[in-house]
Amino acid sequence: MGRWLAGVAAILLFVTGTVVLLSGEPEGSNLPAAPKPRLASVIPMSAIPNAPSADPKSKEEKRFGRADKDEDGRITLAEMVEPRRKSFGKLDVDSDGKLSFEEWSVKTISKFETADANNDKSLSPSEYASTAPKPKKKPTCSC
Repeated sequence: MGRWLAGVAAILLFVTGTVVLLSGEPEGSNLPAAPKPRLASVIPMSAIPNAPSADPKSKEEKRFGRADKDEDGRITLAEMVEPRRKSFGKLDVDSDGKLSFEEWSVKTISKFETADANNDKSLSPSEYASTAPKPKKKPTCSC
């Protein structure tokens, strides 16, 4: 019963407020008129000549430019493989200049051997769960 009375009272207040707001008339504005703008002495400016336009390079031209280290307009094999030399060196464990499957998969093999706690050459569900990547830390905002 109390909820009904509170609801009816709320509706009556809402209707009364709406009637009061809509029946009110706006009062006249007594603000002073805006002052006229003061023009400073106008200095005539000469036309600005068009700036030279640069030819936009396409995505492929930019990519070519990054690969052409000596900027001779050609990409040699040495320029092509140079960016990959460092990562190859990390994988080539025995430094023989050849990459075997074991060297290529060394991270996976070492992760498997570390996770295989009982050395049975297979991973149980709990052992496999230990190979899950660590969650990356979200950067903290210094705002």
